[in-house]
Amino acid sequence: MYDKLSNEIKTVVSHYFQGIYNGDIDKLKNVFHLQTLLFGDIKGEPYFKTVTDYIEGVKSRKSPADLGEEFKMEIPSIEIMGDMATVKAHVPMLGFNYHDFLSLSLVPGEWKIVNKLFTHV
Repeated sequence: MYDKLSNEIKTVVSHYFQGIYNGDIDKLKNVFHLQTLLFGDIKGEPYFKTVTDYIEGVKSRKSPADLGEEFKMEIPSIEIMGDMATVKAHVPMLGFNYHDFLSLSLVPGEWKIVNKLFTHV
């Protein structure tokens, strides 16, 4: 059962990676819950956005793929407890060394990202 759930979560996070790497907002809209909040620390500056604002930002910027960046995103760890999961993701892109902590929930039968915490180190 763990392997099945883990693979489902990896698929969601892979779509998240593809969405931010390619600027594919449809993929991003599909992986995030509509009420997701994003909190971060970028070079000591606090960051807070709703998922709608975040996706709009992705839409308006040049994607890492368009800039010719190498895809280096990866999932160092996944923890699953019932219908909830946390994913630690390494997301180097656009000159940043992001580390994401994604909270996912199984909401009506689909894994969705419900919260994103991230920092650049």
